Amino acid sequence: MTATNQALLARRERAVPRGVATATPVFADRAENAELWDVEGRRYVDFAGGIAVLNVGHRHPRVVEAVRAQLDRFTHSAFQVSAYEPYIALAEKLNALAPFDGPAKTIFFTTGGEATENAVKIARAATGRNGIIAFTGGFHGRTLLASAMTGKVRPYKAPFGTLPGEVYHLPFPDGAVSVADTLRMLDFLFAADLPPSSIAAIIIEPVQGEGGFRGAPVELLQALRRICDEHGIKLVADEVQTGFARTGRMFAIEHSGVQPDLVSVAKSMGGGLPLSGVIGRAGLMDEVGPGGLGGTYGGAPLACAAGLAVLDIIEDEKLIDRARVIGTKLRTHIDRMHANTALLPISRARGLGAMIAFDILQSHGGTDVRAGAAADICARACEKGLIVLSCGTEGATVRILVPLTAPDAIIDEGMAIIEQVLAQAGAE
Repeated sequence: MTATNQALLARRERAVPRGVATATPVFADRAENAELWDVEGRRYVDFAGGIAVLNVGHRHPRVVEAVRAQLDRFTHSAFQVSAYEPYIALAEKLNALAPFDGPAKTIFFTTGGEATENAVKIARAATGRNGIIAFTGGFHGRTLLASAMTGKVRPYKAPFGTLPGEVYHLPFPDGAVSVADTLRMLDFLFAADLPPSSIAAIIIEPVQGEGGFRGAPVELLQALRRICDEHGIKLVADEVQTGFARTGRMFAIEHSGVQPDLVSVAKSMGGGLPLSGVIGRAGLMDEVGPGGLGGTYGGAPLACAAGLAVLDIIEDEKLIDRARVIGTKLRTHIDRMHANTALLPISRARGLGAMIAFDILQSHGGTDVRAGAAADICARACEKGLIVLSCGTEGATVRILVPLTAPDAIIDEGMAIIEQVLAQAGAE
């Protein structure tokens, strides 16, 4: 008997705890590039990309081929027991791509939360300090330290009791908060709570992901770099969602010209397989002694094979350039819808490269967002055959993470569905 979405949803509710949420009622059966088919055979355009995991699309032939070839050799040995070349080869490629000058080294893990936590471990080991500064609206994972660094209480912190201490948050600059305001709060933090000599690292997303695709102003990043240099603090760029060509550069921090000390990476690096890592300045990375870092499945052979294929695809298919083209196309669609008063009011497009979002607004010509409205727009889009996700601190943002390998026709189809949904909602 063929399973249905409804039957699988009932089984899910009985077998899987509600703490892991699912954005759509769709159960995937197969997928190809920027399209997905559910268990009932219905086709969807995919603007979610597995939450920024599929920059090279579902089942890219070169990723599949690389994984199959590795599968024929061995699936696991644990790098800490018997090392293997794909791990080293992938580290070498990432070291060459590192967004900072000088020698680099890379270590691999499995999830983005592991990457951000290990970046902190490295910074603490290197500095002998404990303090960590992060930003409101930032998202760095769901493990305990990553949750502490994440700048949003619900649903990431509230139920879980005491989180790891010595994590401090600054307001992220937006329309209501200027860069000067943020830096003034940093001065207050240094004066009231702890001196700069107690801070191991400042961690920041060059473009906030869950926080609403808000870019960190260049002047903020420059100021943070200057402050880190002055006080021996390590600057960590969280590129888990922004990395691997998504923003029109290999890493989003490159848009600013600011060079971090450590870079946490994950998501699209593995082309659909669990893979994350930390790229850092070589001397800094070697501050941790043998056995202090690692994980049983970190840098698994199949994932490293996929990662090597992903980097080749990005280069050979010129996906950095393609991200810029896609971004221009998305902005054109969104800004046209912004100007159409027959649609539900939305903001202009924002973001870098093909990391694009827009807000649902209270009124045309206004700036106040309609809190919680994005989830309804995404649900309506799913009913019409488009998978797209919401985000933002107020739940008003629709984000687009279409695979960079998607053809123009698929992108246009997805945007046409969004326009239909906004027209429907605007008429109600």
